[in-house]
Amino acid sequence: MDARLQKLIDASRDRPMSEAEAEAQRRSFAYGNAHIENDRVTREMVDEAAEKIGKHNG
Repeated sequence: MDARLQKLIDASRDRPMSEAEAEAQRRSFAYGNAHIENDRVTREMVDEAAEKIGKHNG
């Protein structure tokens, strides 16, 4: 592996994830898994569901 890439990877391990980054990663994970099961699932559908769930939990 390239030394510069390894340095970036190592630095990222100690960096905390912001709430926005964590939410984006959560939605991406949900989309990826849902899309595998049903290719009609869109990112927009996942965003709408996340917003709806957020309103109920917040």
